[in-house]
Amino acid sequence: MTCLVALLQEMPELGLVRGQVGTGVENWAPGVYAVEFCDDNGRTYAMASLNPDQLIRLHHEPVHQAA
Repeated sequence: MTCLVALLQEMPELGLVRGQVGTGVENWAPGVYAVEFCDDNGRTYAMASLNPDQLIRLHHEPVHQAA
């Protein structure tokens, strides 16, 4: 799983706010993803173990869905 995601909830213990953008980097277990949060210079400032209801996947291109 390498995809761009946004956080749907506050995580003050990690210094993360709703809407913070991260990269899903690994699927640790069914429904549990490692998400890395980096600054504009590529330095990681947080890593979190998150489930799908805490995230929304972001898309940069049209997504075609079957009807």
